[in-house]
Amino acid sequence: MEALLPVLKSHPGLSVLVCSLVFRVAHQLLQRLPVPKAVQQDAFRSWKWKNLSVSMVHSLLTGTWALTCVVIWPETLSNIHKYHTPLSYLLICVSTGYFVQDAGDIILTGHARGSWEFLLHHAMVIWCFLYALYTQLYIAGALIALFVEVNSVTLHLRLMLKLADFQSSSMYHINKFANLFTYVLFRLSTQFYLTWYIVHNYSWLDHGGYFFVTMMVMNIMIVIYFYRLLRADFFPRSKSYVGQNGTHNNNTKKFLSD
Repeated sequence: MEALLPVLKSHPGLSVLVCSLVFRVAHQLLQRLPVPKAVQQDAFRSWKWKNLSVSMVHSLLTGTWALTCVVIWPETLSNIHKYHTPLSYLLICVSTGYFVQDAGDIILTGHARGSWEFLLHHAMVIWCFLYALYTQLYIAGALIALFVEVNSVTLHLRLMLKLADFQSSSMYHINKFANLFTYVLFRLSTQFYLTWYIVHNYSWLDHGGYFFVTMMVMNIMIVIYFYRLLRADFFPRSKSYVGQNGTHNNNTKKFLSD
């Protein structure tokens, strides 16, 4: 790993591209796995299932990776500005590659208009992560930001269960509480800590203004999504968005947006 680090640091853009291609290969391999019948019968659900399958792999990998790095190197939490290790640098390369691949998948498959929120999120993440990779600053901050991927596991599982029409299953019921718990612990708390760190150290941080604005936009998006999540899972509307056969594309997209 020590020998690999100079190569990664000297060619961060190429490293991200290679990681992006690896996730694209994973995307192709995951398509060979069987999918629920409800997913097969709808074009949008089929694309979304494939997209989420790759996202689930990324979340399981990077969420676990980020937590492990902090356990082994606790200085990561306190020295967000300059501290990093070879494994943490590699993690940011890998994660950036995923976001590039996912943004490309959304755009090239014609789903950009309906997924503009994800593209906005991805653009901000990619820009911040690339800044960290090229300047070798804020690597620890980017790693801490990946704590949210622990919650993304339950978020992706929630949506995949909805895609498969398993909203009435015990798994969906259990997952919605696990999702709520991880959302508060790993997503809201992570955002709060990073925002606090930037505000508290704003006077001397490199490009602190840009990161502060980026964090505030992300905070707004996360709070809005949290509201939508609570409304959908704990205070649902009486009228369903999707018919019994789930074949209407517009209704399906609206249904899955909650």
